[in-house]
Amino acid sequence: MSKLKYNKVVARYLVIVSALVFINIAILGKALYIMTAQKEYWTQVAAKQIKDNVRVKPNRGNILSCDGQLMASSLPEYKVYMDFKTCAADSDTLWAKHVDEICAGLNRIFPEKSAADFKRDLEKGHKKMSRNWPIWKKRINYSTFTEVRDLPIFNLSKKSKYKGGFHFEEFNSRRRPFGSLAQRTVGDMFGAKDTARCGLELSYDSILRGTDGLTHRRKILNTYLSVPVTPPIDGADIVTTIDVNIQDLAERALLDELRLPEVNGNVGVAIVMEVKTGDIKAIVNMTKCADGQYREVKNDAVSDLLEPGSVFKTASIMVALDDGVVDTTYKVDTGCGVWNMYGRDMKDHNWRKGGYQVISLPRTLEVSSNIGVSRIIDDHYHDHPEKFVQGIYRTGLADNLNLPLVGATQARIRMPKKNSHGQYVNWSNTALAWMSIGYETQIPPISTVTFYNAIANNGKMMRPRFVEKVVKNGETIMEFPPEVMREHICKESTVKTMQTILEHVVSQGLGKKAGSPSFKVAGKTGTAQISKGAAGYKSGTTNYLLSFAGFFPADDPRYSCIVCIQKSGLPASGGGMSGVVFHHIAEGIMARDLKLNVTDAKDANSVLIPDVKNGNVLAADYVLSHLGIKTNAQWDGSYSHGNPIWGKAATEQNGVELTRTQLYSNVMPDVTGMGARDAVYLLESRGLKVKIYGRGKIVSQSYPAGKTIARGCECILNLK
Repeated sequence: MSKLKYNKVVARYLVIVSALVFINIAILGKALYIMTAQKEYWTQVAAKQIKDNVRVKPNRGNILSCDGQLMASSLPEYKVYMDFKTCAADSDTLWAKHVDEICAGLNRIFPEKSAADFKRDLEKGHKKMSRNWPIWKKRINYSTFTEVRDLPIFNLSKKSKYKGGFHFEEFNSRRRPFGSLAQRTVGDMFGAKDTARCGLELSYDSILRGTDGLTHRRKILNTYLSVPVTPPIDGADIVTTIDVNIQDLAERALLDELRLPEVNGNVGVAIVMEVKTGDIKAIVNMTKCADGQYREVKNDAVSDLLEPGSVFKTASIMVALDDGVVDTTYKVDTGCGVWNMYGRDMKDHNWRKGGYQVISLPRTLEVSSNIGVSRIIDDHYHDHPEKFVQGIYRTGLADNLNLPLVGATQARIRMPKKNSHGQYVNWSNTALAWMSIGYETQIPPISTVTFYNAIANNGKMMRPRFVEKVVKNGETIMEFPPEVMREHICKESTVKTMQTILEHVVSQGLGKKAGSPSFKVAGKTGTAQISKGAAGYKSGTTNYLLSFAGFFPADDPRYSCIVCIQKSGLPASGGGMSGVVFHHIAEGIMARDLKLNVTDAKDANSVLIPDVKNGNVLAADYVLSHLGIKTNAQWDGSYSHGNPIWGKAATEQNGVELTRTQLYSNVMPDVTGMGARDAVYLLESRGLKVKIYGRGKIVSQSYPAGKTIARGCECILNLK
């Protein structure tokens, strides 16, 4: 290359490099200028372009009873905040002008906190220029939320969620209209996370919760605009098999017995099952808590693995009859009530009175003879205990019920096993004798009632059903039909024999207290000592499991039921305690089906006027008019569609006088004479927390009538 060409190339190169250096310096200078002199301007521009992806929660599906009543539903709740940066930008002077008025309004809505405390707290947030300062730290309902939003400055949010600085978070709060009724079965939610915790809420969470939606939120000129991207899909409803009336009946009957001084139960369980379908109509789980009150702590009905005691004897006798080793004419010697079984004394409950001596096979169940049942089984299966256990398996007692409840457990009934030398490795000489009377096994109450339900259903075992179907927008999208687990748990002749024997247990044996003068009842009592593990059965105070399992009416079974009570110390009687609860449940259910014509109870000269409670006089007028009873006025409106009209009722000679009562939202009304439902509705709608004790009409209220209501306060109502 010539020197001339070389110099031209170098010159051009230097020009290009110089240009690039200059451009780079210009870019860096511009960047530095933007980062310093124009920082505030571009920060504001960037803020205007903020775009957040916000998930939109769907409405959670409802849980309904078998007749469509709400057992769990979602209601909106809110947490309210103040964005003081927005407030400073838009209406700082307006805030200073109205702060006292706002705090006075907040005190009126939340009387637990003074206006001065509200002002001190809000000024603290204003000083910090917080963007999410909580106005009230707890969630509030929609009614309270609207009151807060109507306050000065806050009400600017009606035009835009963030205008004036007031903003909020919305939550779906789970509510049970029937309170704690079937609480553990229906299930609970973790309130803070809005996630299912237990029960059907958890088991069917994927159906109930729906699908989240998505919204873009863009800030433009200090105002957020939401642009929907994907709408949320609401959850579907599930229709359970629970009957609210039967559930309430079972719960009250069980609690009444548990609270008796001679019972003083630790745990109580009651299950009602429909014979033909296996539908669970009621399931009650009560545990005595540290404060002496009974609550549903866990689902003992499906999870408690305890030795069932004498209710198991039914299965033992069924196996022996089905295998043909005995019949109903078989006789067994029970001696004087004490019999040595391979070095251990077994006793009948009347051993101090000389025992039962020689009795028939049916009689062993009627009087629940430990010796009688144990000797029958041991005499015929001692050399081949596995044959007996196989027979128990055949009854379905050990089947996995596959229940839709977390924590549900399968019965544990040990199968004898032999080693290579033909010796039993998990079996003792006494194992069979004690297993036959309900020890050496662990069976949850739900498995026991399923077995008795199969006897009532002529040997067909139905799987317990908790949910009938899934519905959405009034249409059924999924069904769960009744499911047969076993077509036959034993021979037809065997099940008929067992039905007769169990009916005699109630009519002629130890189960008399479970019976009814109006219809036949069949079942079996059970009184078992509860093992304390390594400590055995009798260390310290002896604990008992008292049971009664059966079905009614015995001649045409419709429902099966089991009642279990765990208690400490004597007296302890499965028939005398659990049987009484069974009796009340059975009579209550059957009474529902009695349809009597009121004219049948009248003569020509009589006028029958019911005792009318105070409360919703619109509802009272509706009922009375259909009974042909005169009232003083025809109230405007429809009971089925109108709002309640509150008032008092007075029974006259030829009718009922209904008087309207003027009520004020901030004044405690007089609820004496009302029924529990009307009173609770009236008071809770005014922000009070209500506790009720007793049954019947309200005779006293702890919060005096006429006093100004403070939201969140408690009112105790006594009924009699």
